[in-house]
Parts: sequence; structure tokens; C-alpha cells
Amino acid sequence: MSRDDITLGELSGRDHAFYGLVWAGTTLTARVDHALSRAQDLPLSWFEVMLWLQAQPEPVAPSVLGAKTLLSRSQVSRVVDALQARGLIERVPSPTDARSVRIALTDDGRRVFAEADATRRHALADVFDDLLDDTDIAALNTVWAKLKGESAQGRAQPAGP
Repeated sequence: MSRDDITLGELSGRDHAFYGLVWAGTTLTARVDHALSRAQDLPLSWFEVMLWLQAQPEPVAPSVLGAKTLLSRSQVSRVVDALQARGLIERVPSPTDARSVRIALTDDGRRVFAEADATRRHALADVFDDLLDDTDIAALNTVWAKLKGESAQGRAQPAGP
């Protein structure tokens, strides 16, 4: 049997949907990670942290990033260190706790994020945006909302974006 001949066999509709989500997430993530690494020398994990930071009006605690991203606490710490070393984020003292710091994008970080987001959009154009119409996007958003609702109730891990 050649590799091209292997199948998953008979799957229920639910199993097929689950493995489809896994395939889509893995495939699209790898595509974006590759594009960001080539264009901005920015791994997807860095982009994810910057994505959360760019939307915040005030600096945030590292623990907040850890709770929102798909990264572990130690991964967030390493990403924050790397982003700071590149001048893309800054650590600022917490206004409520002198022992703590908060994190914010620098002006250069906002510029790099905007460039990286354009790269992400370009990388996904032909395999996502061009294939899915507004009805498809609405259906996906409904599915994600339901799955994230389960997560919020403590039935699934992690919370993610």
C-alpha cells in the first residue's frame, strides 16, 4: 500500500468534524508561522503575545497574557524576554504594586505588529479568506463561541483567543 492510499477509515460526522478542526488549525498555524518567520523573523508565539498587547489601552500583567494566550507561563516569560530584547515591548512598573511589572508594546512593536498582521492576512488569503464567504465565517464564529463557552465553564482547556 502506498502512502497515498492510507485513509482514516469510517468516521462519524463528529469525528470527521473534530479531525477537520485539528487539521485546519495545524495547517493554517504552520502556514502563518512560516510566513511570519520569513517576513519579520517573528515566530507565531511572539505574534500571539503582540496580538493581545496591541488591543490593550494600558500595559498588562504577564499573568494576564498567560491566561489569554495558548502559551504556558514559562513560554510567555521567554517570549516577553525575546520581544523586549528586540525593543518590541517594554516592561513598566505596576501602578498598584511596586514589586510587579506590566507589559506594553513599544511604538516599534506596534509598527512590527501591523506589518506582521499584514503578512498573516496575505498568508491566509488564498486558503482562508478567498475560500470562505460571510456565511461560512458567521458559522465558524458560532462554532468558536460555543467551544469557548465550554472552556469558560471549565470543561475544556485552554481558553485561548
